[in-house]
Amino acid sequence: MTVRADAGRAKGRSPAFDDPSRVRNVVLVGPSGSGKTTLVEALLAHAAAIPRAGSVVEGTTVCDQDPAAVRQQRSVALAVAPLVHQQHKINLIDTPGYCDFVGELRAGLRAADAALFVVPATEGREGAIDPTTVAQWEECAAVGMPRAVVVARCDHTRADLDATVAACHDTFGAGVAPLYLPIREGRTMTGLYGLLSQSPAEQAPDGADDARAELVEGIIEQSEDDTLMERYLRGEALDVPTLIDDLETAVAGGTFHPVVPVCATSGIGLDAVLEVLVGGFPSPLEHLLPRVWGVDGTDHPPLVADPDGPLAAEVVRTSTDAYVGRVSLVRVFSGTLRPDSTVHVSGHPGRRDGHHPDGHRPDGHRPDGRDTDSPDTDGHDAEERLAHVYAPLGTALREVDACVAGDICALTRLGSAETGDTVSAAEHPLLLSCWDLPEPLLPVAVVANRRGDEDALVTTLAKLVAADPALRLERNAETHQTVLWCMGEAHADVVLSRLRAGGAGVDTEPVRVPMRETIAGAARVTGRHIKQSGGHGQYAVCHIEFAPLPRGAGFEFESKVVGGAVPTQYVPSVEKGIRAQLARGLSEGHHPAVDLRATLVDGRAHSVDSSDAAFQTAGALALREAAAACGTMLLEPLDEVAVRVPDAHLGAVLGDLSARRGRVLGTDVAGPGRSLVRAEVPRIELLRYAVDLRAITAGTATFTRRFAHWATAPAG
Repeated sequence: MTVRADAGRAKGRSPAFDDPSRVRNVVLVGPSGSGKTTLVEALLAHAAAIPRAGSVVEGTTVCDQDPAAVRQQRSVALAVAPLVHQQHKINLIDTPGYCDFVGELRAGLRAADAALFVVPATEGREGAIDPTTVAQWEECAAVGMPRAVVVARCDHTRADLDATVAACHDTFGAGVAPLYLPIREGRTMTGLYGLLSQSPAEQAPDGADDARAELVEGIIEQSEDDTLMERYLRGEALDVPTLIDDLETAVAGGTFHPVVPVCATSGIGLDAVLEVLVGGFPSPLEHLLPRVWGVDGTDHPPLVADPDGPLAAEVVRTSTDAYVGRVSLVRVFSGTLRPDSTVHVSGHPGRRDGHHPDGHRPDGHRPDGRDTDSPDTDGHDAEERLAHVYAPLGTALREVDACVAGDICALTRLGSAETGDTVSAAEHPLLLSCWDLPEPLLPVAVVANRRGDEDALVTTLAKLVAADPALRLERNAETHQTVLWCMGEAHADVVLSRLRAGGAGVDTEPVRVPMRETIAGAARVTGRHIKQSGGHGQYAVCHIEFAPLPRGAGFEFESKVVGGAVPTQYVPSVEKGIRAQLARGLSEGHHPAVDLRATLVDGRAHSVDSSDAAFQTAGALALREAAAACGTMLLEPLDEVAVRVPDAHLGAVLGDLSARRGRVLGTDVAGPGRSLVRAEVPRIELLRYAVDLRAITAGTATFTRRFAHWATAPAG
């Protein structure tokens, strides 16, 4: 569905939410099918942000759509849905559950101040948390994101709430503790019992006292009041307001994670979730903000969520609407965005580079070696005029007076803005530090299926790369292919679908791996270029010794000519001709040649007919003669691969690497129950490794790769 945002605007502007302390930016994290989108819709309906769950807001009207179609639309993209509860604005940031879309997840984490982790109540029946869920938990932990857990789908016929909470406790650590217990009639959940408030007292479930003691101890361990634990151990009754005040401190510490059971269809638990969001999660004032510099690289004081501070905002998602064009989802960290103002848009040049021509970046660092948490002073810069500022609700836009520090808004028609760009005041341009981008490792070569589609393909590719932080575009000069580097098959399918929806007739083709070649032995040859065609002729003779060099040595040239047999001014011409032939290759494959030494030992020249061009040609002919005399060897690129894998799958990974002609360099401990395998593997064997590794390890392993060296390719 494409929403015509301008057609659906309400007349006038909605008032801005101007108090950062009353804003909560909450990212919903969880695997596909966990119930995130259903929970968002239920919370919106419960807070009267939409008329009822299952509705899709379009402008100022509400449309009922096929829920499956809505979920498919929202399952692979970050979406924001705001609601108001107890005079607090809560921006719910729904993220994709598929592991291929970790780029959207990281964008959501950047925009949020806390995470609501959604785990289905069916998860615990298997006795362990799904590996995708664990990977997403680790993503949140890596950025220090405060987290609470919602156990969703508690009305499912296979739901086992107790087992799921126990599995979360075992997997995520002792800091996972229930904040509420279910009240049941038989096997049906009819309500929740609050462990802090101990209400409703007449319906306290079995084990409530023990669960409350565990919860209280978890909270006061993180309390800033050192006397609280002593009072508790002395048997003093701690009042509920004190415990609630300390709950936020405990959650913000990142080691305590309250659990709330929810049944979205019946509405049970929705009030409890909203209470956690308002009373348990930190506001933007309490969240550590990104580092910031002036666009010229000068230091800048740390940001705070001050509406009157310097404007510093970031584009966390970019999309294209058929009617209004580019839509930029923006988190404002400092200052205030207002309509009818001019802003400065700054970008990071290292974020969207193709891979190195000789290999791949091993991690999220910039290709030039600078860390992602350092300023760039050579990125793109532009000034843009804002006409409107919008509050987003999914794909619908509602115009507002302003967007203050801590809030999230949407801007339209920022033609130069890409995901990850900084938006700041024109008179005080700034640049925020990057967030870590995932490294896409699945190459897909695309080609226009008709000549007339080439322009549409180029245009649509530019839009997709600007919008998707996990997509890399490489135009390989050697293979003459346009290669999209994706996170996995699901990501690739979505990218191809969006390309075709953008009007580009596109096909895929096998990815070609650049090769090299070298001479197979040593030879002394003569390069002879003598032509007489009237007027000045062409005359150059050079005797050259060629010999192979070790892998990675490159090309070496030396002259041992004595007595002026080859005039000094023509010696560089011989080298230039050899280098040109190296670039063209030595065989019909036209692969560039490397790793050889050429020694010019003798030659002849003519006082009239010799020239720079003639000796270049003679040098090139000599190299071809050497290749014919001693033969050539084809070289293939080897990548150094680092695979982080659970020990349970270590044997399968080692066996698979061996089957790919890999050579294991070593195995190290990479944390509890994990190993890091380092190996050299031919690049041609890694084209689908991102997909295959996920299959053989149930999605639990990750890997990085970087160019290692060239090696002799097997015959045939």
